[in-house]
Amino acid sequence: MHIDGEILKKLEKLSHLRVDEEKSGEIVSQLSEIIGYMENLNELDTSALESHFSTLEGGTPMREDVFERDSEVPEAILKHAPESRDDFFVVPAIIE
Repeated sequence: MHIDGEILKKLEKLSHLRVDEEKSGEIVSQLSEIIGYMENLNELDTSALESHFSTLEGGTPMREDVFERDSEVPEAILKHAPESRDDFFVVPAIIE
């Protein structure tokens, strides 16, 4: 795929970005390099590879979820808050 000024204009519109005219040549060059690199990836033979993978295959160790309540942690965090009540931050209302 070849990137040119017309495609750059379409990308500007889709991304809601504006590229300065003096930078457009540099951007086109960089995008062309990126597309060229991606086209190199098409040469790889991936037919022997699985289309998905899981971190659970191979024995990822599982652990039991244990709830621990350390009362010092909320106190340490909330002591830095401008205002708190019942272990919660008090913030201004954003919906009236």
